[in-house]
Amino acid sequence: MGSKINKSYYGYFFIAPFFIGFAVFGLAPILYTLYLSFMKWDGFNAPVYVGFANYTRLLHDSFFYQSIWNTLLIWVLSNTPQLILALLLALILNEKFIRGKHFFRAVYFFPQIITPVTLGVIFSLMFDWQTGSINKILMYLGIVHDPVNWFNSPWWSRLIASAVICWQYFGFNMIVFIAGLQSISNEVYEAASIDGATKKQTALHITLPLLRPVFLFVFITSVIGGLQLFDAPLMLGDGPGNTSRTMVMYLYETAFKNFDYSYGAAVAYGIFIVVMFFTAITARASKLKD
Repeated sequence: MGSKINKSYYGYFFIAPFFIGFAVFGLAPILYTLYLSFMKWDGFNAPVYVGFANYTRLLHDSFFYQSIWNTLLIWVLSNTPQLILALLLALILNEKFIRGKHFFRAVYFFPQIITPVTLGVIFSLMFDWQTGSINKILMYLGIVHDPVNWFNSPWWSRLIASAVICWQYFGFNMIVFIAGLQSISNEVYEAASIDGATKKQTALHITLPLLRPVFLFVFITSVIGGLQLFDAPLMLGDGPGNTSRTMVMYLYETAFKNFDYSYGAAVAYGIFIVVMFFTAITARASKLKD
């Protein structure tokens, strides 16, 4: 009886490494960041307790609100075409008559494995107003006569950042949509064809409604990831008047450029609240539709 009781504890030894790693590298920094958000600390002197002063400052920080607007705008500009493109490609590559569809799935997924920093550097070089290939091609075709300073325009800088994000993640969403399409039973489509349903009717009244859980998953993950944009926009720059500065970029500049670590910690928790707010809205909206 005693040996059976001892064996029941063996599982804890297998899961212990994960929880130890999470406690040391995940939970401890989260709690320490919360501690710093109530302090005044520049990284050199001893922390001084200031209470809710950092959060009061955050509530009146116009730069933080601007970064929220920039993040939402870039997310909308990147996520809308990304989901449309991913769904269309998934519908096409899920057809049986398409040849080489496994090759195209791998090709479209390839940008996902490239780091955002690399993509940001590539696009910043492509759209450089002096030596960028985009300006050279446009001038060669006669579309423009002088080089365009893309990153000096608020909207163009946002659109370029959105294009980078869209190009990187549409392949991942395409794979998720394909997995959702393949989970739909063929019997449903056979019944629809017997009833005389067209391809358009099948897509609108069968495929899309049955993909709703997949849409919800993709949308929630895109909200969580899209509101934490950092790498690619950082490589592309803030844009004129900080019009391309995202929330996490503002956190990075506050904490690691201005050495205001305590206020940076408050900004981090502000970002957390914003992400949770929009995630909750998305989840709530999906329940209301149900």
